[in-house]
Amino acid sequence: MRTLTSACTVTAAAAVSLLLAPAAYATPPGDNGTVKIHDAGTGEELRKNEPHVCVFYLDAFGFDGGQQVDWKIVEMPPTGTKGTEAESGALTLDGEGHGRSDDLSLPDGHYKLVWNFDGEHGKAKHKVFWSECEDSGEEPGGEPGGEPSGEPSREPTAEPSEQPSGESSGEPAPSGTGNAPAPDGGGDLAETGASIGIPAAAAGLLIAAGGALVLRRRTRSGS
Repeated sequence: MRTLTSACTVTAAAAVSLLLAPAAYATPPGDNGTVKIHDAGTGEELRKNEPHVCVFYLDAFGFDGGQQVDWKIVEMPPTGTKGTEAESGALTLDGEGHGRSDDLSLPDGHYKLVWNFDGEHGKAKHKVFWSECEDSGEEPGGEPGGEPSGEPSREPTAEPSEQPSGESSGEPAPSGTGNAPAPDGGGDLAETGASIGIPAAAAGLLIAAGGALVLRRRTRSGS
């Protein structure tokens, strides 16, 4: 009888130990979870930190369900004054201890995230990161750097010339025959010789007529 009672006692103790084991190994509420810096284009399921971003958000995992979080981002050397607040906010995590902030953007520089939450027993959680937008082509809000300055012109900037550029602006000069050499060696020189020969012949006739007249007068006077 005593043996049976001892066996029952041992069995009951073992059962109680098994029932209490999950509670003993369960993580106590408080300092659970982690927070990451994510690029705006990164999915929330990624648990990898991205310390070089332009447009970004804060992504929390594994915290106690429904915890209230207060966070702030402060400047860090060498680009800023240590501890100077650059941005802050608050959010309530879901039942699984997950939550994310809105998309954020900061001037280029070095920053530190300070993450405080209800029930924490130790220090706040921290993340150090860089905002680097100058070479990323993005502007705050996650949109591309800009839109084209205007629509392309639908009409040509200038109308084409009505005449081909190689042609002269006036009518072509007629191809006259005055400048072409005359056939058979004729030309302006021949016409000039003919015009000189006619007066010379007339002058010769006048001289001959005058000589004959003088000769006739001398003949008459001698007789």
